[in-house]
This record gives sequence, structure tokens and C-alpha cells, in this order.
Amino acid sequence: MRRSARLRVALVGTRGVPARYGGFETCVEEVGRRLVERGHSVVVYCRTTPGAPPPPAEYLGMRLVHLPAARKRSLETLSHTALSVAHLLAHRADAAVVFNAANAPLLPVLRAARIPVATHVDGLEWKRAKWGRGGQRYYRLAEALAVRWSDALIADARGIADYYRAEFDADTELISYGAPLVPAASDRLGQLDLTPRGYHLVVARFEPENHVDLIVDGYRRSRAQLPLVVVGGAPYADEYTARVHGLADERVRFLGGVWDQELLDQLYANATTYLHGHSVGGTNPSLLRALGAGAATIAFDVDFNREVLAHSGRYFTTADQVADLLVDAETDPAATARAGRAARILARRYDWEDVTRCYEDLVQRLTAEGPRAQRPSGRRIRPAVRPERTVGPIVLSGPSSGSGVPAQQAMPGDGVSGAAPSRVAR
Repeated sequence: MRRSARLRVALVGTRGVPARYGGFETCVEEVGRRLVERGHSVVVYCRTTPGAPPPPAEYLGMRLVHLPAARKRSLETLSHTALSVAHLLAHRADAAVVFNAANAPLLPVLRAARIPVATHVDGLEWKRAKWGRGGQRYYRLAEALAVRWSDALIADARGIADYYRAEFDADTELISYGAPLVPAASDRLGQLDLTPRGYHLVVARFEPENHVDLIVDGYRRSRAQLPLVVVGGAPYADEYTARVHGLADERVRFLGGVWDQELLDQLYANATTYLHGHSVGGTNPSLLRALGAGAATIAFDVDFNREVLAHSGRYFTTADQVADLLVDAETDPAATARAGRAARILARRYDWEDVTRCYEDLVQRLTAEGPRAQRPSGRRIRPAVRPERTVGPIVLSGPSSGSGVPAQQAMPGDGVSGAAPSRVAR
């Protein structure tokens, strides 16, 4: 393993670790612990949970700082990050990675303290219905502030990189997440009265943009013989949750949240199909976990999902399409199995070691160069031509200029295994 100068790195803006919530937290845990293994000092800012046992001060070598947050959806993220930034000013790091563009109003504070900062901008949060018009306007503004005040922007999907190029003429570091290679065990499925290849699976937070209602509705309309197992839920989403449950028939089983990772992995690895409705969040860790589990995946038809699944996936936009694809999967199990094998081949291209190397290179560059004197204005532009849809490229490092230069693409059955990440030239 490569050793380099020891750096103090702060990871700010997430719920923290251990990762139990979403993509940001998974990235912090996987990258943070590997940075520690490479000799760096990593501090992770975590949110406290009222009524929970005293949290640990360290996890997998990362130092944890637990701070409270306002218990209101619109204020939770920013309030916690504000306290985290205040703590960081008194306990300096060589560089900071701030997750979530919603935290961008706090970036000038870090810049004033001469702490180089990269912002992981996530997906197109302003498209989420849960925020309402005020929240959506805020996220649009936060995107512009992130462009203006970050020393680097991180995108986890080509579609996000293309968006920032088209909207702001801004470069991004295109760094995907990693995909775990999930073992094919099934000994715990009996706890849920399930058998291998005996069910279809959904794992999602209950939000409109994740289309759980569309999937459940499509399943209800189908002639599928296997049950649909739904894992997930959401705080602040009672109305949507009621809608999802109201669309279900007796074949649908709602498990709620499954926090036992071994059991959840077995659900992925033994499903006949995994149905993925996410549409606005960039590269999704649930989709990558399904890929690494070799699950034949039926996904909502957006660029982010096609970028990951390429030709191993089947795609839908309507409930009737969900119904047809489920029946097709049950009718032709050999083709479904081939899709799962192709997915697992693709998963080998998403390696957390490669992802960590990209983060390490970025942090080292930020530390060496210091805060940028000149940055993009953050003003939106009116592009003459929108970026064309890209399918299948897997890019782990940048920076990306949005030039559309294709990376090497792994096709199902091409035997790609652990290939080096491709680059998009500036």
C-alpha cells in the first residue's frame, strides 16, 4: 500500500459513522477507514441521536466528533454542519471534504480560515418533492454557492458532472462510489420465511423520487407468482408511506428498516430481481450493492442508473412496464440469471481502494495548492446544447471537463475484472 505524507482530513456534513443511512455515510466510512490505513488522520463529524447510548470516540481508526442537530427536516443538515465547522476552526485540519451542496453557505467560513475544501455535491436535490418550493429554491442557490466557494467539486456520476458543466461551466472531480462484492450466503433467509430466488426485492427510502409507489403499483398489476419484499421507510413521510401501503396487495411484504447488514446482504444476493426506483441522487449505494450481489436489476430509466448497470439492467418508467418485466424475469429464469452474472462482473469496476486513491490524490493536491485564488463565478449559464445522454462509462477520477470523452466500458460477459479506472481528460 502506498504511503505518503500524513494529512489531517476532516469529513463534514453527514450523519456520520457507522454508516446506517445513505450514500454519503457509506462513502465516509469506506474512504475514511482506508485513509487511516494509508497513514492519515481522519476526523468524522457525526450527529448525536437523542436517547441513544453514549457514542464511541473512535471507529475503524477514525476520530469521531458528535454534535447535535436541529430536529427539523429543513434545518437538520445545516445546523449540524454549522456546529461542525465551528469545531473545525478550533481543531484545524489540512483539508476538509464537505458532503452535500446544502452546506455551501458555510464554505466561506472555511475559506476565511484558509482550510482547503472539496464539496461532494450529491445528486439533484432540488428535484425532490419533499422540499417544497422554498427548499427547492434553496438547493438551487446552494449549488451555485458550492461552485463559487469550493476549491474542488466532487461528482459521483457522469450525469452530475455533465449537469455542473452545462449549468455553471464548472469542472468536477468525477469519483464514483465502490461496490461491495456480496457473498452468496442464504442461511439467514429462513428468519424471514424466504428462500433463495423466491422473491423480488426493493430497498429504498420512501420518497417520491425513489418511485416505491410506482414499483408496488406495477407489481400489483402483474401476474408475478413470487412475493415482493420491500425494505425501507422514511421519517417525515407518513403520507407517502400510506400511499405505498395502499397500493399493495396481499403478495407484498413490508419489512421496514433492516439494519442487520449480513441479513440485508443475503436479501440482495438471493432475490430473483432487485427493483431500483431512484431517479435524482447520482450513483446510488443500494444499486451498487445489488450489482455486487449479482442481483438481476430492474431500474427506473435515468442516466444515473444506466451508467451503473449498462446492458445488465432492464428499465422502466411506468407501472405497466414494471408488471411486464417482473413476469419476464419469472418466465425466463436463465436470462434473469445471466443478467445477475453480468451485474457482478460490472461490480468489479467499482473498487473502494481506487475510490480512496482518488480522494487521497485530491486532498493532497488541495493541501499542496491551498485555497484557490480564482474560482468559477457560480452564475448559471444558458448552454446552447445540453450534454448528450451517456450510458455505461465508469469513471473514478477526474477532473472532468464534461467533454464527453468516453471512458472504457465494461459490457456483460467481457471478462473485465478489477480494471484500472478510466479518466476523462480536461
